[in-house]
Amino acid sequence: MAILLENEILLLLGIVALASGGFKLKALSLSGAVGTFFVGIFIALGFQGYGLLLIGLFFVTSSFWSKYNRNKKEKISDMHEKGSRRDVVQVLANGGVPALIGVLAYFFPADYWIYGFVTSIAVANSDTWASEIGSLSRKRPYSVLRMEKVETGTSGAISSLGTLAAISGSALIGIASNILWDDVNEIAALFIIIIGVIGCFIDTLLGATVQSSYQCKECGKLVEKTLHCNRPTKLVKGKAWINNDVVNISSILIASLLIMLLSSLVM
Repeated sequence: MAILLENEILLLLGIVALASGGFKLKALSLSGAVGTFFVGIFIALGFQGYGLLLIGLFFVTSSFWSKYNRNKKEKISDMHEKGSRRDVVQVLANGGVPALIGVLAYFFPADYWIYGFVTSIAVANSDTWASEIGSLSRKRPYSVLRMEKVETGTSGAISSLGTLAAISGSALIGIASNILWDDVNEIAALFIIIIGVIGCFIDTLLGATVQSSYQCKECGKLVEKTLHCNRPTKLVKGKAWINNDVVNISSILIASLLIMLLSSLVM
């Protein structure tokens, strides 16, 4: 009992350190820190310390790339609805599915939960790395629908640098999961890496088709904001309720369900 209590205290301290550290480093807003705390609790329920290590790896690396060369990204941040400091909605958009899987794994133990959990983080990491590193490319990205050059930071666009970053981000999580869990062998890790990248491209496709995009009535710029240049913007693409957060959680959920289905059939 004493050892069990000690482990629970260590897990709780780890969660508090992750949330408070993110807030102090200005990677999280106050609401984002609170959201991170609860996401950590739910993940720890199902996957204990290894689950926290994996979500921590995503958080640390994604925060690093979000802050890296921030001055060069100022023009891009003007297009996006939110900045680099994650609020509770952004935390849930990336961590909500892993947290849900953690709860389900606790109450309904099964082998396939681990694959869904790891893949959910692989998609989040892949997408974040693609967005943050890809935005530093010297070449403008291409729209996945029109295959023509668009402004850097445009949702639904890809670049060679961003694609390489997506693969690298997913690979990091796949390799780490292979090290942390015996259940995740080399073949499983390869599936996770591949589906993590597929999830990233699902995110891109949704961003190009159904995600809301607005045009500023003052400067004519295409943005994700409903207010730009101190004036309301005009919806020109997608659905108003489908913003970047909705696209993120949707792509993560789709990829996680896919890997769990494959695991029950193949792994």
